[in-house]
Amino acid sequence: MGRLKRLKKIRIHREGTEILCVFGFIFLLLNALCFWLVGFSVPFYALLVVSMFVFSMMLNFFRCPIRLFGQDTEKVVVAPADGKIVVIEEVDENEFFHDRRLMISVFMSITNVHANWYPVDGVVTHVEHQDGRFMKAYLPKASTENERSMIVIDTPDGHTVMTRQIAGAIARRIVTYATAGEDCYIDEHMGFIKYGSRVDTYLPLDSEVCVTMGQKTVGNQTIIAHLK
Repeated sequence: MGRLKRLKKIRIHREGTEILCVFGFIFLLLNALCFWLVGFSVPFYALLVVSMFVFSMMLNFFRCPIRLFGQDTEKVVVAPADGKIVVIEEVDENEFFHDRRLMISVFMSITNVHANWYPVDGVVTHVEHQDGRFMKAYLPKASTENERSMIVIDTPDGHTVMTRQIAGAIARRIVTYATAGEDCYIDEHMGFIKYGSRVDTYLPLDSEVCVTMGQKTVGNQTIIAHLK
């Protein structure tokens, strides 16, 4: 479409760089100390295996595959996150729109990629972080009672789409890159949620839903809806 996209081509997400370096150094020290004390013995090998397992899980959590949508993005809404569709329903949205909207929710487990992408092209008009509880993210009340970040986007076709990053019982840190007034595009990172949670997308009621309950999604790849 001849537009400039600020692509973030990284394999390990920047949100994980510091913590991976710290834990890598700690594991290295622990294993070196254990080897110095007991040499090649059962305790050393046990610690080595546990350290490698935990560090590999951390690497898996902070992985960030390079993804390009590669299709026409006009009136397209893509999944903002990897995970599973847990909600497709009309709801009363009373924090911003104050009317009824179609809500599509993607729940992320701890094994999913945790980078979040913009679901549509457009201009970010509103960004707001709200403190709240840390209930399990798949519960209905999590959308309005858990800690969350709201990003509102006006599309080139005149639609307004809102996406909401929601913290969960374990996930207690939401990172949002969106800034009000900036252009945003599919293929760009919107933020990151640490250790499992969900992302809700609020659409006009006449949007055409392209996913089903329980369907697995791939962030920035799966089309979840078309705008009229």
